[in-house]
Amino acid sequence: MSHTRHFLLGLAALALSVCTANPARAAEPIRIGVAGAHSGDLASYGLPTLQAVRLVVEEINAKGGINGAPVELLVEDDGCKPEIATNSATKLVSGGAKAVIGHICSGATRAALPIYRAAKVLVISPSATTPALTQSGEYPYFFRTIAADNTQAANQVEFALHTLNAGKIAVLHDKGDYGKGLAEYAQSLIEQSGKAQVVLFEGITPGAVDYSAVVQKIKRSGAEAVLFGGYHPEASKLVGQMRQKRLAIPFVSDDGVKDDTFIKVAGKDAEGVYATGPTDVSTNPLTKAYREKFRQAEGTDPGAFFDNAVAAALALTNAIAKAGSADPEAVAYALRTEEVATPFGAIKFDTRGEPVGIGFSIYQVNNGQFVQVR
Repeated sequence: MSHTRHFLLGLAALALSVCTANPARAAEPIRIGVAGAHSGDLASYGLPTLQAVRLVVEEINAKGGINGAPVELLVEDDGCKPEIATNSATKLVSGGAKAVIGHICSGATRAALPIYRAAKVLVISPSATTPALTQSGEYPYFFRTIAADNTQAANQVEFALHTLNAGKIAVLHDKGDYGKGLAEYAQSLIEQSGKAQVVLFEGITPGAVDYSAVVQKIKRSGAEAVLFGGYHPEASKLVGQMRQKRLAIPFVSDDGVKDDTFIKVAGKDAEGVYATGPTDVSTNPLTKAYREKFRQAEGTDPGAFFDNAVAAALALTNAIAKAGSADPEAVAYALRTEEVATPFGAIKFDTRGEPVGIGFSIYQVNNGQFVQVR
């Protein structure tokens, strides 16, 4: 066989290998991690988020993926515990996640972010509200689809001062990144207002059975309202023990409490409790569509942060499509510059990763349901 024929056959083989390799490369999946509490007391926050992401990704894959590439989800349960979140983040990075939706709790998110930063993996959380996550400038690839705690605390304090007219306020927290941070913002805002005083600032131990000692402190302080930073397991016990001691003053909490699980656990003691949460967007057609998909899949209504998780999944996948790759710099730029339709309307993100167009409202438990009151 001549050298020319060898050369031509070699070219043909090379062309064939290129033609067959290109479709394989085009079909390489884009791996997105989903991290949060999928078991334990706070699973009612993490599971709706996981299902929201799955619904969005199923739709995308049914239409051919992102720019022809299918999306593959890598799921990790961190239990909302910082020490587990670091392991979850390591697994997601080693598994090839190009971006992560999560984590759910602020403490877990803070613990995991250094691992993602080192690997240059972009993170978008539907629920981690601690301001320092964006304000420190340490995590340029961190975004969230929920307003920060300084906004939430301002809503709580304004409501306590001007609607409840409370002049003496007890501020409690669960000692965690989220709860304590929110309480400290509230304490500062109350003191700056000149309209009220903080008569008790106290941390409680998460998981404790008996909070009667702190309830007694609240009674002795003469507080006219309680502001609590933390999650629903502790809030339900606190409210129950306050009512047992005939302490009927208003109880105002946060989006860590605005969950149907709080109402189920606290029972009749939940009536009248106030909590901040993402603004009600139930009339948005996109919100209705995804909530109906959830009902069809799960047979129940979605829980807390479902809408925020839908927004996170839509924003992230849209940004990857607009960027033309999962490169974190390109995706971050697209998140900041490209508006995307979400349950909260058209949103994008500022230079710190905060959502433009998402805020908080005040809710109250009325006849066993959280109802937006302002």
